[in-house]
Amino acid sequence: MKPPPLDNPITFSRPHLKFSPRWLITIPVVIFVLLGVFSCFYTVGADSVAVVQRFGKYFYVADRGLHFKLPYGIDTATVIPMRRQLKLEFGFGSGEATNHDQIGSEPDKERDMVTGDLNAANVEWILQYSITGPEQYLFNLREPGSTLRDLTESVMCEVIGDRTVDEVLTIGRNEIEVESLKRLIEILKQLNMGISAEQIQLKNVHPPDLVQPSFDEVNRALQDRETVINKANGDYNRVIPKAKGLAEQRISGAEGYAVQRINEAEGDVVRFKELLTQYDKAPAITKQRLYLETMNEVLPKLGPKIIIDEDAKQFLPLLNLNKGS
Repeated sequence: MKPPPLDNPITFSRPHLKFSPRWLITIPVVIFVLLGVFSCFYTVGADSVAVVQRFGKYFYVADRGLHFKLPYGIDTATVIPMRRQLKLEFGFGSGEATNHDQIGSEPDKERDMVTGDLNAANVEWILQYSITGPEQYLFNLREPGSTLRDLTESVMCEVIGDRTVDEVLTIGRNEIEVESLKRLIEILKQLNMGISAEQIQLKNVHPPDLVQPSFDEVNRALQDRETVINKANGDYNRVIPKAKGLAEQRISGAEGYAVQRINEAEGDVVRFKELLTQYDKAPAITKQRLYLETMNEVLPKLGPKIIIDEDAKQFLPLLNLNKGS
């Protein structure tokens, strides 16, 4: 069954779009101009400089701020963080990378070291450096960041290889830092990389996990030894000065006693010579005086004694005379 015919049929017509050839040229030109305008300007941060190249050749170094350059790849500006301290991490990654080369691709292999006495040690360290010559940094070496990593790792392996495992783990850390930094500075100076190495700092230095318990036992034994040595030194510092002081005191006392005895002897000699002179003048009187003086000194020391004549016929009970006194 056919539908009934419509009284006013609706007809649709497609409009004809007409493009002028002028638009085909104008649109690419506008896009080209806009790209040129946006590529004419670049900004350099406060801690950086920009190395400008014209047709790939070094042209000049732009300081901080907004700058103009030729568009369409004629001038290219490479921003370099020259006024910022950079760092490279070896054997670990902190997760806060400030530059592309800060963390190595294989940290586990970087920290494996062999010491001079053929022992293994896991060494983690940091290199702090800054870029001092932007032109040398860009053009003297193809990949300065990775080259610096390789140089630093090579120097550290060389320095660790000259030390024993005890020096690496304990007493030689500061010497290793100083020596490795000194060698790295000399290499960078010879290569003229435009980089200044400022500090190498050892972080975690420990033996491999398989031998860690044995090293812990050795460290405890060393600590016990140091404790005993310190205690012995303390006892020594406490006893020896006291003994020396007592010895000096006794020596001083003996010297004083010797001086006293010498002076007394000299005085006795002088007194004896004076008595001899008096005795030569009056022997009987001097003899009696000496006898009386001697008795006067001796008799008080005898205590409660009674002296009687040996010819006495009768002994009176005089021994109790001093009881009342």
